[in-house]
Amino acid sequence: MISVGIDISKRKSTAAILNVQGEVICSPFEFRHTKSGFEELLMYVKDYPQDEVKFIMEATGIYHLALLEFLKSKGYFVHVANPLLIKKFFDAEIRKGKTDRKDALKLSLYGTEKWFKLDDHLISEKIYNELMMLSREYNQLIAIRTKSKIQLNHLIERIFPGIEKILTDYYTELLLDFLLKYPHVSYVVKQSEKVFTKQFVKMAEKKEHTKGPQLAKKVYDLALECVPAISSSRSLEIAVESCINVLRSTQTSTDAIITQMRLLAKELPEYDMVRSMPGIGDTLAPRLIAEIGDIRRFKNAKSLIAYAGIDAPPYQSGQFEGTRRHISKRGSASLRKCGFEIMFILMRREPSEDKDIYEYIQKKRAEGKAFKVALFAGFNKMLRIYYARTMEIYSKLT
Repeated sequence: MISVGIDISKRKSTAAILNVQGEVICSPFEFRHTKSGFEELLMYVKDYPQDEVKFIMEATGIYHLALLEFLKSKGYFVHVANPLLIKKFFDAEIRKGKTDRKDALKLSLYGTEKWFKLDDHLISEKIYNELMMLSREYNQLIAIRTKSKIQLNHLIERIFPGIEKILTDYYTELLLDFLLKYPHVSYVVKQSEKVFTKQFVKMAEKKEHTKGPQLAKKVYDLALECVPAISSSRSLEIAVESCINVLRSTQTSTDAIITQMRLLAKELPEYDMVRSMPGIGDTLAPRLIAEIGDIRRFKNAKSLIAYAGIDAPPYQSGQFEGTRRHISKRGSASLRKCGFEIMFILMRREPSEDKDIYEYIQKKRAEGKAFKVALFAGFNKMLRIYYARTMEIYSKLT
């Protein structure tokens, strides 16, 4: 039985091979992330039965995925270890050192010492992989969109302070159209009120706003009173136009991503169940499924909660037992964010049915728990329900 430790790098890796007695079968060597490079790796283990070979690698985001897919397609046992777990495992060493060759030997040694406790990595279905990829892109675009909103807010305070309060729904298409046509308060005041009102009403009608004349009056009165912090210039126009273009392009992209995620998620057996849960709509349902992935890779509900990073590990020593514990946050930040959004929406309106989670959060609030603490307690309960219901669905399919 041999353990193949692989230290993953960008487009190349370093491997070392040890047997279960800790003897070095093959000193560390490098190979490229190409077909010939992967085949070269397999040449070192071709003389051993597949059930006596285990490959050990760390999760590296995306760099290990190609090799992982290749090895699994060949039928080999592959264990993808948490990098923090590997680091803690070797923290007992007195003399520190960090090279690719050392790391490959460490991973191989970890495989020999944990031989009977290693879990074979399960390749998720293609749908889950696509959902995760789209979810990451969605989160990235939302972050860009949020920064653009903040930047536009700063620009508004400098060029036309107070306009967003009049055009009520912040960052609606009407507000963006208005700022493109009037990127500075001076563009409004240089026109007569009659001319401005006519132009504004025409703009509002295109967006199906029925209160165009009333809004035009308020906007014109504000323009006469407000004092901008910067004078009109071509540079200012470019800044406003650029910010609005980013907002609109990210909105178009996120809409397309959510539409595709919804189409993919509907092919999964758990989609209807997830969609029926309180606080989860057409946007959050595919996002939640994407962040959790294939539920069958978790051995129980506690594993799912730990993956989300909302578990509170116990702290006890002697006669002391800690009661004021915090969530670990050692898990998926994206899943926690998605869960917080769901709980926040849930608490805005009491559901007509399936009230268990809502009532549980209200109970925690009545006990004096902080708002966020109560929401994450509700999310903890929701994940337990999610795990139980989804596993029941899959058990009926098998």
